[in-house]
Amino acid sequence: MNKDLGVWTYQDCALVLIDYQKEMFETIRSETKADLVELNVRLLARTAKAFNMPIVLSTVGVQYKINGPTRPAILADLPGVQPIDRTSMNAFEDAAFRAAVANTGRKRLIVGGLHTEICLSFATVELVKNGYTTTFVTDAVGGRSQTAHRTGIERLEHAGAVPNTSLAVLCELFRDWTSPQADKAREVINWYFAEIPKITKDVGV
Repeated sequence: MNKDLGVWTYQDCALVLIDYQKEMFETIRSETKADLVELNVRLLARTAKAFNMPIVLSTVGVQYKINGPTRPAILADLPGVQPIDRTSMNAFEDAAFRAAVANTGRKRLIVGGLHTEICLSFATVELVKNGYTTTFVTDAVGGRSQTAHRTGIERLEHAGAVPNTSLAVLCELFRDWTSPQADKAREVINWYFAEIPKITKDVGV
């Protein structure tokens, strides 16, 4: 990890995505609506793929038919990434998940998950406690209510995780229009801005 920089680089980071499943999306009741949450998660996925960053994807309860799999649009942006299914609410309590995170070789983690107050909070608090520097992406997550979502964010901040937004993550990772990653970043950004009007004309970024 480059300790000389306060900002993050794509060489330092891995992306961790937790429980982006149908049942969770259907019960988002916080400020970022479900369709925009999905788009912002896809932005993170495309960013990680463009910059060749390690990705860990987890689901809960698929094998036991409690929940469905990761939403198809998100999976389509993660070719070659196999979900780690588990039974625990806290992904960090799952041995396969812990091993996958460790195997990325990265100590800076960009984390998203549903819901904010449960699966995102539990895993992120544990990641911080176990020595990972962690940022969670506030517009790529959501809670079962506005109060639940905001309380989850406050809990994460108190634990030492840092909030960020999806487009800011992308811009922070490449940071310079003359960098080697600029063309890849521009392609992802252009895709993102083209997709936003399909969701709502009222959303700004």
